[in-house]
Amino acid sequence: MAGRRPNVVVVLADDMGWGDLGCYGSPIPTPNIDRLAREGVRLTDCHSASAVCTPSRYALLTGRYAWRGPLKNFVLMGHGPPLVEPERPTLASLLQSAGYTTGYFGKWHLGLGWRHRDGTVRSAFEPGAVLHDDMETDAGHDIDYTQPFTGGPTVLGFDRFFGLAGSLDMPPYCFLDGDRTVGVPDREKVTFLAEQRPGLQVEGFAEDEVDVRLTQEAVFWLREQDRDRPFLCYLAPSAPHRPCVPPSFVRGRSGLGDRADAVCLVDWAVGELLTALDDAGLADDTIVIVTSDNGAPMIFTDDGDPAVHRANGPYRGQKGDLWDGGHREPLVARWPGRFPPGTVRDDPVCLTDVLPTVLTAAGMPVPTDTAEDGLDVLPVLAGTGSVPPGRAIVHHSLAGRFAVRSGRWKAIFSAGSGGGFSESSITSLFSSGSGRPHDSVAWGQENPVGQLYDVVADPYETDDLWRHRPDVAAALYDGLRRICRDESSGLPFDVPVGAGVPMQGGWPA
Repeated sequence: MAGRRPNVVVVLADDMGWGDLGCYGSPIPTPNIDRLAREGVRLTDCHSASAVCTPSRYALLTGRYAWRGPLKNFVLMGHGPPLVEPERPTLASLLQSAGYTTGYFGKWHLGLGWRHRDGTVRSAFEPGAVLHDDMETDAGHDIDYTQPFTGGPTVLGFDRFFGLAGSLDMPPYCFLDGDRTVGVPDREKVTFLAEQRPGLQVEGFAEDEVDVRLTQEAVFWLREQDRDRPFLCYLAPSAPHRPCVPPSFVRGRSGLGDRADAVCLVDWAVGELLTALDDAGLADDTIVIVTSDNGAPMIFTDDGDPAVHRANGPYRGQKGDLWDGGHREPLVARWPGRFPPGTVRDDPVCLTDVLPTVLTAAGMPVPTDTAEDGLDVLPVLAGTGSVPPGRAIVHHSLAGRFAVRSGRWKAIFSAGSGGGFSESSITSLFSSGSGRPHDSVAWGQENPVGQLYDVVADPYETDDLWRHRPDVAAALYDGLRRICRDESSGLPFDVPVGAGVPMQGGWPA
């Protein structure tokens, strides 16, 4: 339809790694996403804004790094307070203001204003607010589930919301519809799958039916839309995050175990959306984006053998890490007639770029003070331009450590993985149920040595050049401090990086 603003479909998988899709060389069959790659653009150097769920999702929705707000590390649990500032423009609220109908289906994991039995509602923005709940706090026994919650998708720009509070391993074990639970979680969960935490559930809650129901709700909503009014459909399945519980119709499809079958489930969901678009004659008027929130974990042996299938491709590290395996993501995008089919681009892109890119595609300006960490990459997707040389992307780990990438250089301001899943102590995070991140020795004045990689010559981060190129490390640290602005970000500002090396005031060449 000439002159029509494009519809937008975003699919954000959970813990799906760079190497999980067929179009990225995976043995897992993903025919629907592979079709999108053939008909559109595939990015090979796309990064989430964090190596874990909550901050990554915040960044995609707002175009802003989550550490600029109250969450400095780890993730929220299922009963965590709302993390998105009430006044913060989001992808949904901006499109909604321009006449779009907006729907969100799936895992939220950005906090909700649950009403406690004493009438209180937690805030993430109060001085001293506690954001990391332990198992006892997150079990939900003091929540009044008969009352609506606040701070969720329907007050942040989405007309319709049907989904989950957090990951499928977190209570409450129930669906959410609008601003209420579907049914009242009134009984203790007694059957636990991998890594699930204690808490309350509704009667008959079945994990293997969750993503099927979420997809069905999204497809039903999509089919109801007025063809003369553009829409945003945001689907955030729980797969392939643990527990991996593929339903019977995809179980065994990959031949590589339950986690790989859960990737097949994501591909099935994408196929259902594509079929709905085709049936409605809307495919040519719709931008479809498929990506993931962070890298895949590789420490759980029951999820598959990494010697057989490397979920993060050839890249070092995994979920939570500052190495690329923690945050390098697949991203496939299609817009018929606008994105050249079968294109592969290696420009460095971040999921903070989704908001300004979609607004530009819709013919809308990006408001001042919105998406401050995002870049309009529509020219990259359309094949008409490139990312500016030296564009900086900030990476952030589970434990809140920083790395920055600019051009061929990447500096990690931490030892090891930065307190990610590759740390040997990470297993205690799950066994203790503390809900708080474990970290290696913190980087700072007492431990000023980080890591430096030339990611063009050494994309798999095997040759640490920190001691050999102090000038580059110092320049990257100087640039990162300018981005972070002050120590409220969580980055130490007074570390003697490259001591005695004169600053050049810019990014290294």
